[in-house]
Amino acid sequence: MKYKVEFYSNWHCGSGQTAGADIDALVIKDIDGLPFIPGKTIKGLMREAVANILHFQEKDESLLDDLFGSENRQGTLYFPNATLSEPLIHAIKNAEDIDRTMFFQSFSSTAISEEGVAKDHSLRRIETVIPCTLYGDIIGVEHDCQEVISMALSLIKRLGVGRNRGLGRCEFSKID
Repeated sequence: MKYKVEFYSNWHCGSGQTAGADIDALVIKDIDGLPFIPGKTIKGLMREAVANILHFQEKDESLLDDLFGSENRQGTLYFPNATLSEPLIHAIKNAEDIDRTMFFQSFSSTAISEEGVAKDHSLRRIETVIPCTLYGDIIGVEHDCQEVISMALSLIKRLGVGRNRGLGRCEFSKID
C-alpha cells in the first residue's frame, strides 16, 4: 500500500545528534542530507491508530500482534522509510546548484520565569524540516486488512517532536 504524508507545519524527527553549541536537536537525514521519516516511526504511529480503531469498534485486538508483531514474533507488515518523491530526489542529486539546507529551519525557545524573564541556561535551538510531502509504502498489507490500514492512516494528524506545540501537523493518505 502506498501513502503520502503532507506536512502543514514544520516538523522534527530527531537524529539524537546535536550541532555542538549551535543546535540542540538535529533532524534525521539520509546519506544525501535529505529529510525522511524512519519506518519505525511510521510503524509506531500506525500501531497506535490501529489499536484505537480496534478498541472503539470492539474488535479482537489480537490483530495488532498479527500485523505489527510482538516480543515473540514478527508481524506481517513492513514499513520502509518515507522519503521525498523519487523525481525530486533525482533532481536534487543531479543538480549542482541546489542547496539542501533549504529544507531546514532552526527555531529557538526558552523557559520564562514568573517575572517574565528568561530562565538561566534554558535557551534551546531545534532544527526542523519545512512543510513538504513525503511518500512511503507499507509492505505486506493483505486484502482483508486494507480498510483498517487506510482508516488508521487517516487518523494520524501529527508526527515528531513538538506535536503539542504546533510542529508536525500533517495528513496521511493512501495513494491508489
